[in-house]
Amino acid sequence: MITLCGSTISNYYNKVKMVLLEKGIPFAEEMVKTGRTDDEVLKDSPLGKVPFLRTPQGAMCESQVIADYLEAAYPTPALVPADPWQAAKVRELCTFIDLHLELVARELHYKAFFGGELSEANQARIRKQLEKNIAGFKRLAKFSPYVAGDTFTLADCAAYPSLPLVSMATRAVYGEDLLAAAGIDTRAYTKFIGERPSAQKVTADRKADQEKAKG
Repeated sequence: MITLCGSTISNYYNKVKMVLLEKGIPFAEEMVKTGRTDDEVLKDSPLGKVPFLRTPQGAMCESQVIADYLEAAYPTPALVPADPWQAAKVRELCTFIDLHLELVARELHYKAFFGGELSEANQARIRKQLEKNIAGFKRLAKFSPYVAGDTFTLADCAAYPSLPLVSMATRAVYGEDLLAAAGIDTRAYTKFIGERPSAQKVTADRKADQEKAKG
């Protein structure tokens, strides 16, 4: 049995969870908070990051590596095209979403979601980088209606949990959604993908755990 370890609050955890759900792979979930430093976690995720996967063969970390493994090990239903070029273009979008959008916007989270401080110089630096990266992403993304074109792919598993965070963080810090300002309608896209059972499950579990955390 595969065990997905991490937290439903994590967009990268939910990216992998969507892949598992879309493919109909049986799996268990284990709550593991990020940043743990005990050997029980570090032997499976050496940097203490989530998510990571425990399998009969051993453990594996990094969300895109996990997603690619699941695609190779459980090829049906396919979440990347059979054509090597088109498959690479899907993974290109995953890289843009994970590294060039979400990871950059993550620098805003402390101020946006937790009331922390962020210098004006850093705000300006992050905004400049985000605007550049969003423009690049817009050149690649199709949204017709899925991120990579007319078929649901791994890129949507990356986009659905992460793009709303970019929108919310930039709106909180800059007073405007930088994705929307660039002409990317994440609300319509999220609503569309949110009709899928995998997305509904991911969202419901995340909201339930957020409510538990408040209590």
